[in-house]
Amino acid sequence: MVQYTLVQSPEIILTVSGKDSAKAREKAMDQLMELMDAGKLPTELEEGFSPQQLIEVKEATIDNTSGEDAITQAVQVLSNLATLKLKVQESRAEALEIRKAVDVLFSDQSVTEEEIARLKEGFKVLKNFAQANIRYQEARAKAEQARQVLDQALKSPEK
Repeated sequence: MVQYTLVQSPEIILTVSGKDSAKAREKAMDQLMELMDAGKLPTELEEGFSPQQLIEVKEATIDNTSGEDAITQAVQVLSNLATLKLKVQESRAEALEIRKAVDVLFSDQSVTEEEIARLKEGFKVLKNFAQANIRYQEARAKAEQARQVLDQALKSPEK
């Protein structure tokens, strides 16, 4: 069995027996014409739509036989989390200092050009810290699943 869809309407799946071939595409075109005649096609197709414009839908093959791949991936996710955690920790103190200095911009207190220049340089540190912190939070959420994969792999078989 082969399945086709359209760029204009990816929710439409046309299923034809056999492999991807010119004949299979012609059969899919026949199904497409039936849908159009029945008014069940949500988009208008331009004149000259051809079988070559059909997109073959490939099934996503999930290979559960490779538990080792899942373990390797889990370890990589956790390693990435460790790296991000260090990066966040290293830049946190400096970023918090700069953040405190930002408050001077919102006060009536006068500032020197040097202070503004330091602040502008500090904005880069703040930005880098904030981005690293967001990546760390996202990685931490993904790492929970990785930790579960490892916990499952490390479980002793029941006796």
